[in-house]
This record gives sequence, structure tokens and C-alpha cells, in this order.
Amino acid sequence: MYDDITESEESELLDWQLPLAFMKKRHTEAITGGNVVTQTWRMKERMKTVSVALVLCLNVGVDPPDVVKTTPCARLECWIDPLSMSAQKALEAIGLNLQKQYERWQPRARYKQSLDPTVEEVKKLCTSLRRNAKEERVLFHYNGHGVPRPTTNGEIWVFNKSYTQYIPLSVYDLQTWMGSPSIFVYDCSNAGLILESFEHFSAQKVHERELATINSHTLPKNQMPLPQPVKNCIQLASCSSNQLLPMNPELPADLFTSCLTTPIKIALRWFCYQKSSSLVSGITPELVDKIPGQLNDRRTPLGELNWIFTAVTDTIAWNSLPRDLFQKLFRQDLLVASLFRNFLLAERIMRSYNCTPISSPRLPQTYQHAMWQAWDLAVDICLSQLPALIQGKEYKHSPFFGEQLTAFQVWLTVGSDKRNPPEQLPIVLQVLLSQVHRLRALDLLGRFLDLGPWAVSLALSVGIFPYVLKLLQSSARELRPLLVFIWAKILAVDRSCQADLVKDHGHKYFLSVLADPFMPAEHRTMAAFVLAMIVHDYRNGQEAALQGNVIAICLEQLNDSHPLLRQWLALCLARVWTKKELYHRNACGNTKNGRHVRLVLKTICQSHVAVNTVRRAEELVVSLYQLIQQFEGQFASVARQILEDQDMLDERNTPAAIAPGGWEVVLNPTGKTNDFEAHRRMSMPMNSTVRKQTRMHRNHSLASVHNVYRNGTQSSPSSSGTASPKIGSVPENASLHPPTMTRLHSNSWSSKALSKIFGSASNVYTQIWKVMLMLASDPHHEVKQLAHSLVNAINLKVTVTGKPRHMKDTRQTFSAPSSPVRNYDEPSGIIGGPPDEELRIPNEIVRPVALRPGEPAPPERPQNPAPIGSQFPHSHQFPRTRKIFDKGPTTAATLEDVRDMSTTQNLKISTEFLEWSCKYFARSVMKLPEEMDPSSFVHREREWRFVRNSRVRREAEEQIQRASASTLDDQIFINKNQGTPFVVKFHPYDPHIAVADKEGVCIWNWEQGGKINYFSNQNPRSTKITSMDFMNAHDLPLLFTGSDDGCVRIWREYTSPAGSGLELVTAWQALSEMLPSSRGSGLVVDWEQESGMLLASGDVRAIRVWDTQREIKLQDIPTGADSCITSLACDSVGRSLLIAGCGDGSVRLYDRRLTPLDSRVLTLREHSSWVVNVHLQKGGEGKIISASVSGDVRFWDPRFTESVKVINTIPNVQAMDVHQNAGILACGSHHQLISIYNLAGDTLSTIKYYEGFIGQRIGPINCLAFHPHRVHLAAGSTDSFLSIYSTDKKR
Repeated sequence: MYDDITESEESELLDWQLPLAFMKKRHTEAITGGNVVTQTWRMKERMKTVSVALVLCLNVGVDPPDVVKTTPCARLECWIDPLSMSAQKALEAIGLNLQKQYERWQPRARYKQSLDPTVEEVKKLCTSLRRNAKEERVLFHYNGHGVPRPTTNGEIWVFNKSYTQYIPLSVYDLQTWMGSPSIFVYDCSNAGLILESFEHFSAQKVHERELATINSHTLPKNQMPLPQPVKNCIQLASCSSNQLLPMNPELPADLFTSCLTTPIKIALRWFCYQKSSSLVSGITPELVDKIPGQLNDRRTPLGELNWIFTAVTDTIAWNSLPRDLFQKLFRQDLLVASLFRNFLLAERIMRSYNCTPISSPRLPQTYQHAMWQAWDLAVDICLSQLPALIQGKEYKHSPFFGEQLTAFQVWLTVGSDKRNPPEQLPIVLQVLLSQVHRLRALDLLGRFLDLGPWAVSLALSVGIFPYVLKLLQSSARELRPLLVFIWAKILAVDRSCQADLVKDHGHKYFLSVLADPFMPAEHRTMAAFVLAMIVHDYRNGQEAALQGNVIAICLEQLNDSHPLLRQWLALCLARVWTKKELYHRNACGNTKNGRHVRLVLKTICQSHVAVNTVRRAEELVVSLYQLIQQFEGQFASVARQILEDQDMLDERNTPAAIAPGGWEVVLNPTGKTNDFEAHRRMSMPMNSTVRKQTRMHRNHSLASVHNVYRNGTQSSPSSSGTASPKIGSVPENASLHPPTMTRLHSNSWSSKALSKIFGSASNVYTQIWKVMLMLASDPHHEVKQLAHSLVNAINLKVTVTGKPRHMKDTRQTFSAPSSPVRNYDEPSGIIGGPPDEELRIPNEIVRPVALRPGEPAPPERPQNPAPIGSQFPHSHQFPRTRKIFDKGPTTAATLEDVRDMSTTQNLKISTEFLEWSCKYFARSVMKLPEEMDPSSFVHREREWRFVRNSRVRREAEEQIQRASASTLDDQIFINKNQGTPFVVKFHPYDPHIAVADKEGVCIWNWEQGGKINYFSNQNPRSTKITSMDFMNAHDLPLLFTGSDDGCVRIWREYTSPAGSGLELVTAWQALSEMLPSSRGSGLVVDWEQESGMLLASGDVRAIRVWDTQREIKLQDIPTGADSCITSLACDSVGRSLLIAGCGDGSVRLYDRRLTPLDSRVLTLREHSSWVVNVHLQKGGEGKIISASVSGDVRFWDPRFTESVKVINTIPNVQAMDVHQNAGILACGSHHQLISIYNLAGDTLSTIKYYEGFIGQRIGPINCLAFHPHRVHLAAGSTDSFLSIYSTDKKR
């Protein structure tokens, strides 16, 4: 694939370096939350063993009759030789020692000994412990070394009072006395029989209980003893039902009990008995007992061995047991967890003596697990130092934990994601307790959690939570980034941890991290996320965060340059302010915070034009909805005042003249205007879009209740191609400015009123309401629908609850009372308003006609009748053809329904943006993106596309070399488009061409000659598409269109039909102030792939620069022209020079590095008519090429004010395009003619209409476009035909 492509090809390298626009996660995936997985790591009920019964049946000195012991034989009981003292003292010493051994694992339990007991003593002991324990667990330890073995009938043995007989004790009775939950330890031969009998009796009790329940209706209640169910009972037996305990004299007689209660001591002794112990010379069982240290001190050799043993057994259990069983046995009860860890050791040791311990629930075999070898190595290393330690030398700590961390690191680094979990995960948790390895362990743990939610769930199931929660008490600064990252990962998966954080005051840790100015922005972002999760729908978390001054901390950092930090600061504030009372008390009530809050809201309102993506616009609607809902009354006042201002500001202006560019001109009484004034007007708060939306929503809000409107007309900028009148027709005192501002020059406004209107820009409620009106006209349907419902509710509230205004009564000649005087102390309205004919409101609601003085109300009519022909409030609920006897609702019921609708409290306006944002931390943030990973399929696809691009460019070079001397008239494609082509664009690398008609786009395959797809652009019917281009054409292409209402829409999968892949990525109002004109250019755009800048202009007085990477407006450059902008070109290399062709024939040059008012550096005025197109050559020359309707093509040097070359082409030019690399240009005329020239002015080809049967057909040219690389020319004509011409013969 790479044989014919050189690695040093510059163009291919550029493809890899070009940025991609609108390809971030928020653009490519649905804004929905992740799948919430119910976490099972938390125990539903934690238990604690509160009572322990130690039942020892030893009968020291007397062997049971059914056991023949060897000589010598194992004699030690709890590491005491019973024959070394009197029988009674030995029995008491053994019982006391056993209690001490258990107390090490559960020191707070209540211990009761029963030494050589009778049946009654056992019953009394068990019942008393169960009564005191209530619902907690009780442990029953049974040592039967001095009594016969258990029977197959389910009996164990105790004594009579005189110790002359062995008395059987039924396991059935023992179950009843002990109850549940309980744990039983059986240390005797044939102990498996007890376990089997226990399970048999448990099933028998369940059966008896079922029978008793069935027969309960035939027996009296006092004769219905229901057996208590046996549940949550755990059993540990020393051997199976047919095995005897080992009698090796080297071992203790209670080997099973020793393994359960003194695991390190018996493990070391057993190690000495193995053959491997010969590798360590001089080690004896007696010497092993002299290992220095304490079991609970990890810094000592004995404590370190105990620590390693805990880590090894935990790891074996976690890797061998099912997750739910591991949670039950190793995380529910500390004593049970210790016993089962030690049980794993008992299985390993006792199996070496042909004895198999068993348990209920059953455990898989673990005695051959690989981790036992790591334990043996740790014991070997420790014992090898024992002789030196006895002599007083320093102990060298075991490398066990360092090696296990290395193994864990290898697992993280090497291998596939689809693999078994790392065995060392429980060890990593143990290492967190060590200051030596803590930093490394936290780093590796963070890398593991970064693998995804499954990794977080695994870590939580192991038991990470209490460890990392306790570490929040540490003041070490080096741990802060790691702990913040780990907690962000945990809370992204399981938000229920918020309660634990608040309970342990862990939120203070993250508040300190967020407030630390020396912490990197990434770590403060994660701290903000953690705090947002702590306060999310959790009242205690909100109160705790507010007490920690979270609002001030967040507000102080809202201007940070890190975008993700700003996002989570805002989300954190939003979650804190979820409760209305909290917001009022802590935000508005505090002077400093209130000032910050108002500043934030103003910033949001003033930058509303920058909300150019669907995702951000939707969230702005939702966030403002929360604010409007809390301050509904204030916003209703603003809406009411805006409606009143619109009526007062009606001037019904008519154009005084037509400018050379086709714009309508209105009189300016002051006679003063300049570029700065025009630019200022363009950025005024109220524009035509807002006025139009105010009209629409006032009417539409009433439509939702009354269904009585007048169809108001909404004017749209005309795009007809009428000739421009002479310049002299413009009056001297006229100024060219948007009609939006015409009311400001009306004599009906007083200076006081004007000052009040201009002062409205500082009113937060007015600014927010203006933003809502603009969002209600958003080009994207989802955004528009959300804002629409909110605006309708407020307008409806104003309409229903507003004070009626008296209208002039035509029944009398005298005037009605005047309207109420406007109160300017209320929040001021937004400037401008539509004519009255577009603001008619149902009279029976807001404009009742006042009755004449003294005139009684008619008996059968409303007090204020509606005008003739209008419907009553309830008429919208029934069709006009309803049955004659149907009874409509009463007026009172209808008004009540209306009041219910006229509030924002019942609206459901929400998105899943917060949940979607949380997915960022749930995903891997360390993993290399797929497009950058050479081994990924996505990267290989990109590589293939870039190789294809290089091949296309190389093939085009052959055509380019001969283009300046070849004819370009071979028609390789012709087809009829669905509508009249307005814009055509070639895809640079795919054989696709996009053709835009008035309201849709058609995609053609010009190589195969077929249509691929046609889709609607969703622009209003009164508008048309005026610009189009490809984004990211080198990689994952997007198609963007611009319509003459100022809206830009970006489409993905444009080759797929609607509903099967076609997607509107985003849409926004690129220009918000389109001026009315008799001849307009609509929306004109120029796209810079290298910088991600989108330049937009047209029927406006400025050129707007958008940054698509940051999705904000960078600047507005005033054009200084009295006509529209017809074409744009820019320097994509230096990114400073900007060229604009104008409707008055001028070509204007701007320097983007200067301030907006000083950016116009040159105006070229040699064209006498509409500039069709401007082009900036690439390379060293950098000539500017422009063409006008008159047919003159001029070449300009940016250093001079006069053209350096002129080519007179065909007259009445409607389209002109220049090939980027071939050095040719084409002009198309309405006279069914296309002429192709080289840059020297020589005519290369002429394509025109020919009569005759085989003559070439071509319609009036409407648009032209060259292929960016190949020498192909596309022409769209007014008869809807699309033709493509080339220098190559069609194959």
C-alpha cells in the first residue's frame, strides 16, 4: 500500500496535523447517561460476632473408647501439654488459652467457657448467648478430643454430672438453642458427620415449618410450635465424615484449632517440618518461636509475616471464590473473615497429613494456589535472617510487596483488556497501609481504576473503600493528585459514596484541593467533580459544602483558562443551588456571593451568541429554566414589560431609499452615523430575531389555550435580483442601519425613556429573557422545542394574570381611559418591538373593552365580550362539528386550567448532560485515544484515508501540469438536480459533489453518474441555502450549509438517507442581524481547516469570526461598507489577511491582528458593480483575484491600491471560480455561457449552448466550482441541470 508513496511527502504529513472540527465526544455521541449498574460491593447487612461459646470436652487423662491413639501421640491442646499438670488445672489453662487466641481476632466479643459440660450446661450456655446476642452472630467452638466420635444419627457427646458416662447431644437441639446467625467450629474426628447432620436437620426444619403452616387452620394457635428456620449459619469442620485427626507427635492435637487461631505459629512450625526447610540451615521449631516482634506491628519480622499472610490468603480467596461468597465470608464479619483466611491455611497443612477440612458453605480447593509459593518464599527469606536477628542485627524487610506491585504493574502494561483481573489487586489494598509503598500503590491503583467501571467495581468488591476513605485524613501533599483521581473514578461509578464522605468529613479534603492555587488545573477539575457528586441530590452534602464555602471557591475560579475545570465548577454550583432555599440564603443573601452570581449571569447572557452547539444550547436552556423557575415573578414582569414596549415602540417605518448594495435605508433625524455606530448597533441586546420570537411566542402561548389568533406575517429579507438604484437617490440625512434600531430615532421616545431602555442591558432578568427568546428561535429543533415551552409558559402567565388594558370603544365617540403609565422602576424591557398587527392578543383575556359608564352588563354575555368572530376560551377543546347536546366546560374550570398551564413549575425541562459529563471520569483518561493508537482499527482507517488523499493529489498533479494549455470542455457528468442549484462543492478526495438548492442538498457520485442521497436542510421555507462547504474533508468529512437567515447547519453521514445515519451535528445562528435588502447575498462563509476558523458575513455590517474548536465567537470586524458582503477569502497560512468582496463593487482588505475598528487596511474600488467572487492565491505571489458582474476580472497586489492586471471576460457574470493549483479561472453567465481562462488572460475553452440535434445544451449559469485538486469544473444552471467538465476524456 505504501510502495508508491514516499514517507517525506509534505501533504500527507499535513493531513495528520490538521485539526478536526466538531469531532469531540459531545458531537459524536448522544448526550445520555451511562448504564447505572447496581453496586454489589456494599454488604446489605453487616454482622458482628458478639458472643463466643467455647465448649471443651477433653476429659484429660482418659482416652475415648472408640479412638486408639498411637504412642507417641499428638498431645498439645492450645499449645499446652495437658499431662504436664493436674487434669483440672490443665483443662482450665487450655480453656483460658483458647479464649486468648480467639480474643486476638475479636477482642470485644463476650466469651463463655464450658469445660467438660453436661447437656443442661450446654443448653443454658447457648440459650443465654443467643438471648444476649439478639440478631448478631454467635460462635460455637466444639473440641471433642476427649469424647467418642459423632454418630451418624446426628449426635455429639458430652458428659453426665459425675463424668461416668458419655451423654449424646443432638445437633437438632443444638441448632434450636443456638439459633441464627451462628458459626460452628468442630474440632474432632469424623467432624464431617456433624456438618452433614446439621444440613439434614436444617432441611427437616424447613419441611416441618411448611407443614405447620399448611395445617395452621386446623390446630389451635397454642398448639402450633413452628420450628425456627436455620439461616446464615456457617460451619467449619476439621475433617470429613470418615477421617481421623492426625496423631503425629510433632503436631498439636488440636491442629485445626491452631490453624484457625494461631496461623503464623503453626505455619512456621509446619514449614520447618517440610523438606524445603533444609535450605535454611539451623532453623528448628524451637527457634521459630523466638522470631522477634508483635503480630500487630508491621515493622517487626513477626508482624510483617502476619501482614504478608493476610495479603496472601485474601488474594487466594478473592481469586478463587465467587464474588458474592467472597463478600459474605471475607468482608461481612471481621472474625469470620479471619477464621476463613486461616481455614485456607488449615486446608493446606492438614491435607499434607491426609485430612481434609470442610466448610459450609463449601469452598473450592485452594491448597495448591500459586500464591502459596510466594508465601513460602517470604517465610524462607524471614527465617534465613533469624539467626542474625537473635544476635541483634537489623532486619531487612521482605521484598514481597514490592515484587507483587511490580507484577501488578506488568499486568497493567502488558496484555489485552479482555483478560482475567489481576491477582494482586487485594495485595495492592494491603500495601496502602504502608507508607513505604503507599505512593506507588496509589499510582498503580489509579491506573487500574482508569480502565473503566468494571475495574472500579472490582476494586470496591475487594474492599478498597475504607482504605482510601481513611487516607483522606492524610496531610501529605504528594498524595493529593492520586487520591483526587481515585475518588473521581469511584464517584463516577458509584455516587452512593457521597454519604460516607460527608459522614467522615472527607469533603473538606476536596475543598482544600480545589482552593489550592498551586494544584494543577486537572486535579482541581477532579476535585470539583467530586464535590459536584457530593452535593448531587444530597441535602447533607449541600449543607456540608456550603459550610465549607464552596460557592466562593468555585466563583473565584470561573475565569480559569482550563475549559473542563470551568465546566465542573459551573456544574458544582448548579448542584449546590438545586434547592431554592439554599440558593436564596447562600447566593443572593450574601453580598459578595450575590455580586459574583450576578456577574456570572451577565457573562452568560452577554456571550449567548457564542452558544453555537446543540449540546451547549440545550444545557443553557435547562440551566436558565432552573433560574426562571425560582424567579418566575421577576421574569413575568420582564415579559410583560417587553410586550408593552413593543406596542409603544411601533413606528411602521418605510424605506426612504435603496442603497447601492440593495439595502433599505431609513431616515436618521440626527444625520450622524459612522462605522463604529453601526458596529455598536449590531451588538445591541435586542435584534430582529428576538423581536420576531417575542411576537411569535406571545401569539403561540395563547394558541396553546385559546386557539384564537390572527395569522401574523413575518417579513424575511428579500433575495430578488433587482437592479440597484443610483447612489444619488439616498437622502443626505439617511443612515444605513438595521431596522432594529429605527425606534431609537423615533420622536415618540423621550430622553428619559431612552436612558431607561439603554439601561436595560444591565438588568440580569432582561438579559436572560432575551437569551431565552433567541434560543426559542434556534435552528436546531431540540433546542428550539425546549426553549419554546419555557417562553410559552411565561408569556401565558403574563397573558392570564396581567392587568387588563382598556381599549378604545368604537361604540362611543369619547375616548376610553388612558393606558396605565409605564413604571420604569421595574426591570426594563428589551429595545424594539413588532407592529401591532403582528401582536394581536385575544381580547377576551387581555384587552377587554371597557363598558360605558353606568351601562349594565348584558344578561347573557361575558362582562367583556370578545370581538366578532372570535371564539370563547373553552372553544378550543371541541371541534366546530361537535354534537349539539355536548356540554362544554365552564369558564371557571377553563381559567383554572389556564392558570395551571401558566407556570413553569409543571414543566419538565431537563437533559442528561450531567450524567453524560460524568462518563468522562468513568472512561479511561490515561489511555491513548483510538485514533492515535497505531494498533487500533480507527488508526488504520485514518492511515488508509491519508494514503488515499496523497494518491488523489498525486494523480491531480498530472492534470495540473497541462491545465494551463489544455481545453476544459469535456463533459464527464450531466444530470438533473432535484432543484435549482445555488451552491456546488466538490469533495476533495471522494468522487462526490454536493449540490444545494433552496432548501435541500443532493449528493452525487460524479464518477458513476448516480445520485447518492438527497436531504432537507431544515431551513425555513422563506429562506434558501447560500453557502456550503466540507469540513474535515481529509479525514471524517462533515458538510455544513449556511442559509440567508444567518443559520449554519453541520451534517454527518450526509450520504445516508434521513433516519438511517444522517445526523445534524449542530446548528447555530452564525449571524443574528441580517439586514433587509432588495438584493442580498444571504450568508457568506469561508472555512479554514488549518485553524478551525469560520468566517461569516453577508447581509450584515460585520464579518464575524468563529472559533469552532472552542465554539465561541472571536470577534466582529466592521465592514465599513454600505452594502452586503458577497464573498470572503482569507490567508490560511499567515491567518491575518482577510479579503471581502462587496455588493457596491469594492474589495476590502482587513488585518485580523488589529483591533476590530482599525482592522480595515485597504479598500479597492475599481469594480463598478457587484463583486461575484474574490480569491487569494497561495504561494509566494499571493495575488488577489476578484470578478464583478460586469465581467472584469482584476488581479491585485496587497501592497498597492491599484490592480496589476485586468481580464475582460464575458458580460453579466453570475459566478466565477479559480482553481487553487492549476492557474485557471472560469466565469459563468446567464447567457448560457462558460469561459475558461489561464491567469495570463488567454481563453482556454468556451462552453455555450448549441442548437441542433447533437448540440451541447447548457442553461443560464447559477454557480460554478472547481475541484480542489483535479482539473474538474462543476456548473449548476437555472434549469436544474448539473454538469462537470474536465480535461480528460471520459472513460
